[in-house]
Amino acid sequence: MADAPQNFSNHTRLDPPFHFFILPVFAISLIATIVHLVRRPSVHSAWLVVFMIAAIAAIFKIRLYALRVQDRVIRLEERLRLATLLDPALRSRIAEFTESQLVALRFASDAELPALAARALNEKLSRDDIKKSIQHWRPDYWRV
Repeated sequence: MADAPQNFSNHTRLDPPFHFFILPVFAISLIATIVHLVRRPSVHSAWLVVFMIAAIAAIFKIRLYALRVQDRVIRLEERLRLATLLDPALRSRIAEFTESQLVALRFASDAELPALAARALNEKLSRDDIKKSIQHWRPDYWRV
């Protein structure tokens, strides 16, 4: 899966087929259709540019839909985890976490999660602030 332990500086991931093949192919195709439109202006050339823009928008929307589903699953997993690990006083505040906070808290070890969760709620920590505060990372190698 991964060679080095995950931490704040290396937890983001590139998806090679998406980032190094699909995006470049569509970017180059868009540039080529724009060049074709400039050199040979016609309704057909203009339509190809419009089509390429729509195709690129579709690719990004499809990618964002998958990421949104992953965030929803993470949110559910983390709420269950919090319900298990937090003391009753803090457990009643689980609904106050933002999706962004829950997504960031998934990296915190079970031992440091209760204290970090309390800080996140009380100080309204952002996703990056939560991730930077984590001392013992619980890796997530499945997120794309």
